[in-house]
Amino acid sequence: MRTSTERQKVRFDAGGTECAAWHYPGTNGGCVIMAGGGGVTKEPGTDPFAARFHAAGFTVLAFDYRRLGESGGLPRQVVRVKDQLADWQCAIAFAESLPDVDPARIAVWGFSLSGGHVLRVAARNPHVAAAIAQTPNADGPAASRNATRYQTPLALLRLTGRVLRDAIGGLLGLRPVLVPLAGEPGTVTMLATPDGIDGDRALNPGNRYPEWRQAVAARSVFGIAMNRPGRDAPRIRTPLLVLVCDQDRTALSEPAVRVAGRAPRAELVRLPGGHYAPFLDQHEPAVRAELSFLHRHLPDPAATGRPATDDAPSAVRS
Repeated sequence: MRTSTERQKVRFDAGGTECAAWHYPGTNGGCVIMAGGGGVTKEPGTDPFAARFHAAGFTVLAFDYRRLGESGGLPRQVVRVKDQLADWQCAIAFAESLPDVDPARIAVWGFSLSGGHVLRVAARNPHVAAAIAQTPNADGPAASRNATRYQTPLALLRLTGRVLRDAIGGLLGLRPVLVPLAGEPGTVTMLATPDGIDGDRALNPGNRYPEWRQAVAARSVFGIAMNRPGRDAPRIRTPLLVLVCDQDRTALSEPAVRVAGRAPRAELVRLPGGHYAPFLDQHEPAVRAELSFLHRHLPDPAATGRPATDDAPSAVRS
C-alpha cells in the first residue's frame, strides 16, 4: 500500500488546553485515533501500531492527553479520567476536520487505561465507525485488587501515604508528588505485577524515548483504581474489537472478555502472554487482527479487492 508523507506534529484545543498529536496523512480516507495507556505518551504508546496502520493507507492521529508529554496543561503528570475522556471528544472533532479524513470512517484505538477509555468513547459516540480496545483495563477495582497480590504490605502502605499526601497537596496547589508507573515488589510504585514491570522493555526498548517520564502524580491512583468503563459495554453500538492476552496480570483478561460478551457488535481476539505481549512477541498477530478489523469496518471505497488475511487470529463474534 502506498503511503503519503511522513507524520506531522499538530495541536488541537481541549477545553482551553492544547493537546499535541502526530498526524500521519493517509491515502484511503479512513482514520485511526490513538492514545497510549496510563501515563504513557503518544510515541512509546502508539508508534509500533501507528506505523503499521499508516502503511496500510489509514490516516493516524496519535495524541498526548493534557498534562502529559508534549501537551499543555497543569499540574503536570496528573491523570484524570474525566479530562482524558474529554480529550477524546476533542480529538474526534479535530480528526473529522482533517482534509484527508472521511468523517464517517473514523476508528478509535487504545490499550490499557486508554483501552478502557475507548469503551466509554464508543458508547458515547455511536457515529464512530469502529473501536479497538487492546488489553483494556475494563474494571479498575478488580485490577487494583489483583495488583495488591504482587506487592508487599509495607510498600502498599507507603503508596497509600504518598497518594493521600499528594491529594492534599493538590487541594493546596502544591506540585504533584510522583509515583513510578511500575517497579519491583517492595518499591513504591503503581504496579508491581509480573507483566507490569515489562512496560519499559515493551514500550521503550533501548531507551528509545528518553523524554518519556514514566511516572504519574500519586493523586491519580484513586481515579484509575475506581474506573469501571466495562459497565458501558451494553451501550456500545459501534463495531468493537476487544483484544485480550490470557496471562494479563495487570489489566486482567476476564473483565474484558465479559465486555466482549455484552457489547452488541463486539468481536473478541485472545492471544497468549501478558499485558504487553502485543508490543512484544504477539505484535504480529495483534497487528494482523486489528488491520483485518479496520479493513472490514473502514473499507476503502476505491478498493476493488483486498488480499485475504487468513493468517489473522480468529475473532469470536459475541
